[in-house]
Amino acid sequence: MTSAAPALSLRLTQAGYGAGAPVLGALELSVAQGETLGLMGPSGVGKTTLMRILAGLHRRFAGSRHVAGRLAMVFQDPMLLPWRRSDQNLTLATGCSEPEARAALADVGLAGLEARYPGALSLGQQRRLALARAFAGRPAVLLLDEPFVSLDAATHAEMLDLFRRLRAEAGVATVLVTHSEAEARALCDRVLWLDGRPARLTARAQAA
Repeated sequence: MTSAAPALSLRLTQAGYGAGAPVLGALELSVAQGETLGLMGPSGVGKTTLMRILAGLHRRFAGSRHVAGRLAMVFQDPMLLPWRRSDQNLTLATGCSEPEARAALADVGLAGLEARYPGALSLGQQRRLALARAFAGRPAVLLLDEPFVSLDAATHAEMLDLFRRLRAEAGVATVLVTHSEAEARALCDRVLWLDGRPARLTARAQAA
């Protein structure tokens, strides 16, 4: 019996910007449905470039990319529409109905804040709203670029628990960029390390 095709796969020869030296060298990765892959590495090594390639936002690369369904991305900056209410940030971005938006907001602990604008929300609430928006679109693949940084310890723990629950319910394939070994251990099934010039991926064993 053959195994199921991955939800996300990338085979890269190299990638960069214009005529400069390549940022990323030859690498391959794949993520199965329901799996969370951690992506770590030093600052400036090319993690954001790699995530932009996976998201389809950076096309200057040699290789192939496959996404089995809809893709959503959550950035370190929640990237919300400040002139739209919380519920409208979901309906406009995903096409979900108002009742679906209210249900999604309630699911992340934002019930009663549907009419509040992002600027009136705390950073933790903005991050919850960004997650609600991502999952409301029912993606097959979710890309997370350090979405849990700059939170106090209690809010950080709540966000990790929230993500674990949403991921389990949706069965979504996920790539998580993080600088935190603790986050990688808590959330990821596998971890890859990006390093070098041009950067390449290597498997990284997780500490017990």
